[in-house]
Amino acid sequence: MMRWLVPLIAAMGAGLANAQDWADVRTPAPGPPQSIGSYTAGCLQGARALPLEGPGYEVIRISRNRYWGQPVTLDFIKDLSEKVRAAGQAPLYIGDIGQPRGGPAPSGHASHQIGLDADIWFERQPGPPRPAAERENPRLRSLVVADDSGIDDSVFNQQYVTLLRLAAEMPHLDRLFVNKWIKQRLCQTVIGDRAWLNKLVVWAGHDEHFHIRLYCPPGNPQCQPQARYYSDDGCGGPLEIWFTHPPVKLPPPDAPQVPYRPKLPAACQAVLKAP
Repeated sequence: MMRWLVPLIAAMGAGLANAQDWADVRTPAPGPPQSIGSYTAGCLQGARALPLEGPGYEVIRISRNRYWGQPVTLDFIKDLSEKVRAAGQAPLYIGDIGQPRGGPAPSGHASHQIGLDADIWFERQPGPPRPAAERENPRLRSLVVADDSGIDDSVFNQQYVTLLRLAAEMPHLDRLFVNKWIKQRLCQTVIGDRAWLNKLVVWAGHDEHFHIRLYCPPGNPQCQPQARYYSDDGCGGPLEIWFTHPPVKLPPPDAPQVPYRPKLPAACQAVLKAP
């Protein structure tokens, strides 16, 4: 095994992860970037920080310290932001990518653990970047009406279709999670080239933002790829089931939060404890 890989033998076993332990670490583990484990149970060595603002984007909720990821993820965000800017749209709001060493977060996510996920919000703020303090609680409107009965046509417009298409056609993208109503609207209205709809996978929530997930990069032998999903555009049975027998439902807002404590790969203990 190469010296720079997190040694599996030295790690004595991570057991069930305590999310707060991962959130408390404010700096990345040393070494070249390595995604270890799965998107929902893993960690990240050698994370890089996304600059808090750049051409065509600005990071929101900066105090969470979740703007760390694999270089390929940061490049994806920067490249997409440039494409969106070239299309004449306002800068993107970039939400959570991951914590400095990945791992489970105390709240908000079960995934985002290996530096290959990122949340991009539909809402935008035209004009120059705002001070960091003003980005902690920005307006984040949903594209779906409050009673979850359909698309909110007072908010939804063609710029969101363009945004999703640009993201879906980017290299290295495994899948892009969106709300069932958003996928349905696109399935009903997109004409011409519809190949990019294959990348849009329905998941609960994801009405105020979409969630990109990238493939495991080359040279990351401990990164566990996810199983495939649609063989076509996903506009038939895979979409319909979300309206008839949804496989996942979000808990009510007032439900008590249950800590998510996945069993991480043994190598993640070394990542967490590294100086």
